Amino acid sequence: MRPAEANGRPPTLFEVVHRAVEVTDPSGELGVADLLGPVEDSDEPVTSHEDIETDLAELKGRVDPQDEDPAAMMAVAVATYLAFRRDELDDDPASLLRLAARAEYDGNPPDNVRGWLDERGVEV
Repeated sequence: MRPAEANGRPPTLFEVVHRAVEVTDPSGELGVADLLGPVEDSDEPVTSHEDIETDLAELKGRVDPQDEDPAAMMAVAVATYLAFRRDELDDDPASLLRLAARAEYDGNPPDNVRGWLDERGVEV
């Protein structure tokens, strides 16, 4: 059980992004962990952000401004999904990837993301 759940509080921005990084890049080979640096001191609850979608989009823009890295794109999609579906923080990674892609891209992700998901056996 994650710290936020253990004490009944909403997860922090860092916890949500950290989980998204775990889901999209469990081996650490894809460089998605670069998303963690800018939020490592973000200990406020994710619910305290007035516009969490914009905050996460800006974070992605710092790492992948041209939408060229499907892993980074999906990490932010998962983080955004989890910011609203906090009860699913510990769900199965494949399920989180599928649900986040559906939510972020209305079930029709860009080709580079679709290919990345296909490589991981995730159907949108």
